[in-house]
Amino acid sequence: MDEMINVFWFRRDLRLNDNRGLYEALKSGRRVLPVFIFDTEILSKLQPDDKRVLYIHNRVEALNTRLSAFNTSLLVYHGSPVDVFRQIISEHEVETVFTNRDYEPAAIQRDLAVAGLLSAHGTGFISFKDQVLFEAGDILKPDGNPYVVFTPYSRKWLEQLNQDGLKSFDTESVSSGFVKSPSNPIPSLAQMGFDAGNQNFPEMSIPVELIANYATTRNYPGLDRTTRLGIHLRFGTISVRECISAGQQFSAAWLNELIWREFFMQIMAFYPGVVNHAFKPVYDRIQWSDNEHHFRCWCEGKTGYPLVDAGMRELSQTGFMHNRVRMVAASFLTKHLLIDWRWGEAWFAEKLLDFELSSNNGNWQWAAGSGCDAAPYFRIFNPSEQLKKFDPDSIYVKRWVPEYETIDYPEPIVVHAEARKRCLQVYTDALKPGKHE
Repeated sequence: MDEMINVFWFRRDLRLNDNRGLYEALKSGRRVLPVFIFDTEILSKLQPDDKRVLYIHNRVEALNTRLSAFNTSLLVYHGSPVDVFRQIISEHEVETVFTNRDYEPAAIQRDLAVAGLLSAHGTGFISFKDQVLFEAGDILKPDGNPYVVFTPYSRKWLEQLNQDGLKSFDTESVSSGFVKSPSNPIPSLAQMGFDAGNQNFPEMSIPVELIANYATTRNYPGLDRTTRLGIHLRFGTISVRECISAGQQFSAAWLNELIWREFFMQIMAFYPGVVNHAFKPVYDRIQWSDNEHHFRCWCEGKTGYPLVDAGMRELSQTGFMHNRVRMVAASFLTKHLLIDWRWGEAWFAEKLLDFELSSNNGNWQWAAGSGCDAAPYFRIFNPSEQLKKFDPDSIYVKRWVPEYETIDYPEPIVVHAEARKRCLQVYTDALKPGKHE
C-alpha cells in the first residue's frame, strides 16, 4: 500500500516563505504533496489575453523551480477543483488536504464542495489564515458586531497588532517534509487557451525607500511612487505579514492602506450581499443614466477630462492605475456620468492586474456613496481641480494622453457644473425619506 501523505493546495499564496498553511502541512508528520490547480471555473470567464493568467503561470513555474531544491515538484492540474481532488484521492492515500483560506463568496462555495468530496472519502480538509493578519471575527466591536466604519476598525486593528505582535512561519526549517518527486510538467498557457504575450510585472520585493516617503508622494501620479504591491498581495507572492512589518517600521500611511484591505474583506464576509447590491440599500434606488456611449468614452479614456482619460488609458495598457486617479475616475463615472458603479467595478475587475473583489467593490461603493464607510453623495470630485492639485505640470497626463492640448483631444462629454447639479438632484430624489415607500 502507498504511504499515507498530506496535500498542500497552493492558491492565493504562491510562495514558500512565511506560508502558514504550508508550514502547518510540513509540520504534520506526513510527507506533503504540493498541488496547484488552474481552475477552469475561473479561467472560463477570462479573456485569452488576460495577463493575470500569465503572471500566475510565471509564478507557478518559479515555485516549481524553487521546490526542486527540496527534491520535490508541484503537481499542476487544469480542471475543476472537485474533479481534480477526485483524481488525487484515487491515485494517492491522502489523510488531509491543507490550504490557506480564501474569503471570496465563490471561493467559499468551492472549498465547501471540495471539503464535502474529501469528507465522503475519509480525507480531512483544513485551512489556515494567511492572506490577512485579521480575518472576519478577529476584530469586533465590544458588543460582538462587526465594524462598519473604518476609523474605529483601524484603531482596534492596530491595538490588536500591538498586543499580538507579528508571527512569521519559517517554512524552510521544515522543508524536509515534502514528497520526493522529479519535476512534473506544467500545462502551457496555449494548452489552457491563453496567450503568452508580454507584460512587465512589478518586482517581487518590498520597496522600503518608497514606503518611507509614501505619505508625501502617494497622491502625485506623475511621480509614479506607489508600491505596486497589490498584485503580490492578490496572489500571495509576498507575505502580508512582511508588508505589515514594513508598514510598522517605515510608514503609518502605507500600513493604513493594508488595514483598508482587511476592512473591506471583513465587510464582504459579514455582508456578502455587497457583491451585487449597495451596502446601504437606499442607494439601490438611484436612477442611473447608464448611457452606453458615455460609458464607452470613459472606458477608452476619451471623456475630455485629462486626468480621467490618462488613468483609463494607463489601466487598459498596463493593468494598473494610480490610486488617486482611481478615485477620480470612479467618482467621474458614478457622479458626472451617473453610470451604475457596478459597470465600473466590472470594468476594473476585467482590467486590473491587482483586482481584489472586496477592495474593488468597497472602493467603488465608496466612490458612489453607497458603501459602508463612503464619501457622502454630495462630495463630487472636480477632475479639473484634481489635475491642478495632483498633476500640475501634466506629467502624468502627457505620459498617457499624447494628444492632450492639441486639436485631436476631445471636448468634455459633460460640463462639470451641469453634471454636478444633475447628480445632486438624482441622488437627493433617490434618498428622500418616504419617497419610494
